[in-house]
Amino acid sequence: MMKSLCTAFGLFMAASTATAFAPAQSSSLQTSLRMAEEQPEMTPLSTEEDAAAPAPVETLPAISQSMPFMARPAALDGTLAGDVGFDPLGFAKSESDLMNFREAEVKHARLAMLAAAGWPVSELLDKKIASAFGMSPILDNTDRVPSLLNGGLGKISPLYWVGTIGLAAAIDIIGTMRSKNASDEYLPGDFGLRFGYPSDEAGQKRMQLAEIKNGRLAMIAIFGFAIQEFVYKQGVVDETPFFFFPLVESMHKYANSGYIQ
Repeated sequence: MMKSLCTAFGLFMAASTATAFAPAQSSSLQTSLRMAEEQPEMTPLSTEEDAAAPAPVETLPAISQSMPFMARPAALDGTLAGDVGFDPLGFAKSESDLMNFREAEVKHARLAMLAAAGWPVSELLDKKIASAFGMSPILDNTDRVPSLLNGGLGKISPLYWVGTIGLAAAIDIIGTMRSKNASDEYLPGDFGLRFGYPSDEAGQKRMQLAEIKNGRLAMIAIFGFAIQEFVYKQGVVDETPFFFFPLVESMHKYANSGYIQ
């Protein structure tokens, strides 16, 4: 009897022990699976070889952008604003030559922009200003300004030439000294003026490109003014009045000139 009770008690204890430990193992297994599913994917760390890989180098075109039938000049690498590979005669043989030519181009461009505005304004206002101050106008009978081709430079006071040449020489000396004493970041034509100049690099590049484009256009325009007045013997404001006078007045001038019947 005692033997049977001991056997029954042993079986009961074994069953209880198995029942007690089975849920814990199942719960531990489920927790491990859930943690494995929720664990985020780890991104692989970059190796030293990937970090040391060089950035892709932008290759320059072999053909000139402005003259597609010619090779791009070696000195024109696109770093300067408005560089379209135009140097058909090969003047810029080195970076130093290129900077000297760009310095001259910027100076002529700025002077041409002033002249392109001053030429027609002088033809519009010269007689009015001279009449107000009781002076004789410098325009000729056809309203043309004095120039090498038109003549009339003798009407200009020598004091004007002395002042103009002296001011131009002073500006040129200042620019030359800045270019020689400046660092490697010096840009041709930089006189240190920053009024209205953007502070960010993108804005500066946009401003430099706008200046050189307008300057090149002004150099062409001032050359056209001189040739036009020499050939047609008439001021540019009278030859093309619709650019400088109201539309009604322009139509009236064309009608009086015989263009409109």
